[in-house]
Amino acid sequence: MRRSLSFLFASVLAGAGPAVARDAAGVAYRDIPADAYAVVAEVRAKAGKAQALREATLPLVAQVRAEPNNLAYFLHEDREAPGHFVFYEIFASQADFEAHNATPHVQAWFAKLPELADGGVKVMRMGILGNRAPSRP
Repeated sequence: MRRSLSFLFASVLAGAGPAVARDAAGVAYRDIPADAYAVVAEVRAKAGKAQALREATLPLVAQVRAEPNNLAYFLHEDREAPGHFVFYEIFASQADFEAHNATPHVQAWFAKLPELADGGVKVMRMGILGNRAPSRP
């Protein structure tokens, strides 16, 4: 699992696929600053709580993507272990990430975790390497 996640994130940041991949807001990989603040986080549902955690978590996608200094936000669920969620997030700065964690929608989600999640959220704070798309001829 860890190896496949590493490959996924390396592929995304290295610009695998289209030379100018864009999300719905039009952000291109090459436009993500090298000093942006990236986070990989994971949370696992308690037994019997996968659907409830999924329902509590899905609304975050649109809410976080609407935050002013969020550059990318992806929510993944392990196909082989339903209820294991992995977030990939990029913010313009660490301060923007900290502000994100203080938003009402994130605080409301954190408040639901004791009932739904097994052990809370594990967060890895990451630096971005190789975030430029290949140059075009």
